Amino acid sequence: MLKTLAGIVAALFIGVLIYAATLPDTFRIERSTTIDAPPATVHPYINDFHRWTAWSPWEKKDPAMQRTHSGAPAGKGAVYAWDGNSDVGQGRMEIVESNEPSRVQIQLDFLKPFEAHNTAEFTLAPAGSGTLVTWSMHGPAPYLSKLMQVFVSMDRMVGPDFEAGLANLKRVAEQRQ
Repeated sequence: MLKTLAGIVAALFIGVLIYAATLPDTFRIERSTTIDAPPATVHPYINDFHRWTAWSPWEKKDPAMQRTHSGAPAGKGAVYAWDGNSDVGQGRMEIVESNEPSRVQIQLDFLKPFEAHNTAEFTLAPAGSGTLVTWSMHGPAPYLSKLMQVFVSMDRMVGPDFEAGLANLKRVAEQRQ
């Protein structure tokens, strides 16, 4: 009986390992919202890390988070580093491309609780009198990440934060109208 149970547990464990290996080598998370403001009004909130405190969903998760700004004041070359509690971890963002008012691309490097190097992108497209804002993050999915995804969906883990951030961005940008 004990050998049979151990065999079943071992087979399940090996099955999980094999299944994880078959998952995609990259991931992508994306959310969108329409903001009742023109792209030129929305873009500065994304393009200037100093303004992220008004809308970023992670600001509320750790108000005591240590923040450092360096590089350009906004746009390409602007850098934002943070060190916070277990909810926000530690990392660094740098704007690597900024096409006003339609796009901001960010190199996103997480250091804690685990190391990861991803790309975040914001695209802003006119939508009637407003702006369709799409926030995405994509990057490699090494084996350990794939193994975690067997049990925890990256989309379900990060997607709600993107939704909250976009709702905050919508509120802030529409108040400026």
